[in-house]
Amino acid sequence: MMAAVSAAEVGASVTLLERNPFPGKKLRITGKGRCNVTNNCSPREVVEAVTANPKFLYGAVNRFSPSDTMAFFENAGVPLKTERGRRVFPVSDKAADIQAAMVRRLRESGVRLLCGTRATSLTPPGEDGKWIVRAERQARGEDRDSGEKGSGEMGSGGTRQFSADRVILATGGVSYPLTGSDGDGHRMLKKLGIPVTELKPSLVPIETKENFAPLSGLTLKNVTLTAWLGESAVFSEMGEMLFTHFGVSGPLVLSASANMQKRPVEEYRMTVNLKPALTPEELDRRVRSDFEKYAAKDFVNALTDLLPKAMIPYVVKQCGVDPRKKTGEVTREERAALEDVLTGFRIVPTGFRPVAEAIITAGGADVRQIDPKTMEFRSHPGLYAAGELLDVNAYTGGYNLQIAFSTGRASGLAAGRAAGLAAGAEY
Repeated sequence: MMAAVSAAEVGASVTLLERNPFPGKKLRITGKGRCNVTNNCSPREVVEAVTANPKFLYGAVNRFSPSDTMAFFENAGVPLKTERGRRVFPVSDKAADIQAAMVRRLRESGVRLLCGTRATSLTPPGEDGKWIVRAERQARGEDRDSGEKGSGEMGSGGTRQFSADRVILATGGVSYPLTGSDGDGHRMLKKLGIPVTELKPSLVPIETKENFAPLSGLTLKNVTLTAWLGESAVFSEMGEMLFTHFGVSGPLVLSASANMQKRPVEEYRMTVNLKPALTPEELDRRVRSDFEKYAAKDFVNALTDLLPKAMIPYVVKQCGVDPRKKTGEVTREERAALEDVLTGFRIVPTGFRPVAEAIITAGGADVRQIDPKTMEFRSHPGLYAAGELLDVNAYTGGYNLQIAFSTGRASGLAAGRAAGLAAGAEY
């Protein structure tokens, strides 16, 4: 939608093919229905939050920054607010308001919107210099085509064919396939011989060797999760996580997953510091104080002030102390073993949840094939890409939507201006 609006703003005649009954289906469910539209930070900080190919995005994010995104929606009639972590939401807390604003801008800019129309193939330009886009007619939508034929359009029944000077692919990744992002764009690119890097889930819950089903639903706040590859920490951050019937999830886990892409997930290990606010000396004093308080009780019953009740058996097992040993008899070495677990609770990852459960897709169109200023494929002039189709992704916090808006803006302006120049227009 951003690419279409941007191309139309510079005078191009734009047709937007949308496979869903209405545009912005995935946008409506982002941020748990609230839409974390961007992050109120500098372009540099956006790039720092990108975990795959950050340098590629530097120019696009600088030319259309978070402040530009915020101005775009506020000018479109959607008041915004900034919350914890500089996350930006509509004041209404309704993602539908962001989606509706985009649709209004499409209409105001003169974009021809064809819903229920799924692009299926691309044919590079022949002697006439025109791209051919073939599409299938899907279910009717709220913004369905009036039935009038556009310039260069042919077709009958359930198939349609369009000719275009420029084509922008913005079909998303492969996460949340029910919203329409099921890999159509990547398949079209591969048929053209354009490299696509491996598609994997990112910002996704993690399955574990440990059976955490008894802890399912337990949330840990103000803990530090660290992901390790060998002896190197690839991610370490304080925040919130939770246990599930299959393993672990929550903001920290999702962010960690984005940094666990270079090697098979089984090669990583994870630790949780359950008491990151305490220095080793402060933690030791706290443990000794509790041990004195519960000296006559079994060790397993002396940890109720330190840990959520459901976690105690897991911590006891990891530290190796006899759960029925009287607390007053616990040795210094055993106390040290407990403190090691409190600051490094071990989790063994065994896999990511399916990509359909991921917030975003890791991998995509190889950005080495793309001009970062225009988002145009170097090997296929006139073909552009934007958004999650690209091999770029970032942490949670509004960064991924900002990437979509920035790359959509860059591709739209470049394609729109190029189409206008091809038609002899002046800008």
